[in-house]
Amino acid sequence: MSGWSGRVDLPEGPATRRWHQWVREPVAGAAPGVALLGFASDEGVRRNGGRTGAAEGPAALRTMLSNLPLLDDTPLYDAGTVDVVGGDLEGAQQRYAERLAALLDAGHLPVGLGGGHEIAFATYQGLAKHLGERRPRVAIVNIDAHFDLRRQDRGSSGTPFLQAIEHARALGLPLDYCVYGISASANTRVLFDTADELGVHYVRDDELGLLDLPARIAELQARLAHVDVVYQTICLDALPHAVAPGVSAPSARGVPLEVVEPLLDAIAATGKVKVLDVAELSPPHDRDHVTARVAARLIHRVTHAVRRQQAA
Repeated sequence: MSGWSGRVDLPEGPATRRWHQWVREPVAGAAPGVALLGFASDEGVRRNGGRTGAAEGPAALRTMLSNLPLLDDTPLYDAGTVDVVGGDLEGAQQRYAERLAALLDAGHLPVGLGGGHEIAFATYQGLAKHLGERRPRVAIVNIDAHFDLRRQDRGSSGTPFLQAIEHARALGLPLDYCVYGISASANTRVLFDTADELGVHYVRDDELGLLDLPARIAELQARLAHVDVVYQTICLDALPHAVAPGVSAPSARGVPLEVVEPLLDAIAATGKVKVLDVAELSPPHDRDHVTARVAARLIHRVTHAVRRQQAA
């Protein structure tokens, strides 16, 4: 493991531990816990015409996670990082999917550290591999300014959810796709048409104010009542630029944390979240590590909430 260091509070003990003091490498037979898995890729961003830098995301996230306090005694593992070698995004996605499936098989809650949002197709493939011949209804819940439903010759950060939908249909796996934070100024008409044709449920960023929140949470809870498994993915470009400047495609408006966090809490409260990833952190474009800090906060919040539900 690398990248784990930080403050040590005295006296040392369970009540003063931070993540860097608790994280371990996963071994066969280890108790189920939270397992971090990096995906160091901006090949998908490059293919999609975005500004690169997201390959540095996993390392930056580990640095910001290191000093966070432990809220319970859930085991915490670092399962390493999958790198894209020689532009072979598809090969890296397959390797990541295999490692993620193994973590799910072992009972862990995998947390993907992106990397561009091309991590999403890799995460979905790992979940599908884990589910095997089972056919539960899966919901992908995406906090994102973009649909990522582009039709392109090769996979990219703009294609993962179309790839997932098409893959699920080929397998006969029931899959719902919900997106919160869609920007009308960042998606062309063809993307809205594609979303409508595919039955995607989406809510625009200008429909996600604080006054809208109770109705949106109730609506989301009603939708998730009919699914068995939730894959939660967070694209940091859904947040306002002032909160998340270090992303591949900064947002002109975004959804404030005051809305995003209660949405994530409601999703975690279903007890159905089996995998989480965070995408599009681009450290070269960050300012005072603010985006990495926000991403670490969200991981900290969601993992604790999900594990609390699992233990209930």
